[in-house]
Amino acid sequence: MPEKRKTTTSTAVKMRYNNKVYSTISVRLHKDLVADFKNKCETEGVSQAEIVRKAVEAFLNQ
Repeated sequence: MPEKRKTTTSTAVKMRYNNKVYSTISVRLHKDLVADFKNKCETEGVSQAEIVRKAVEAFLNQ
């Protein structure tokens, strides 16, 4: 089986696309709260981004 090449072109293209299409929201929370949030997300099998996205959508639809 041929060996896969390691290139940064694909990564660079993905980064450019993500920077063009998405924005970042950053928040500082108490470490205990973040740890509980991460644990619950893992337990529930849901991504952290999905929870934040749904909260933002619910807020905008009020």
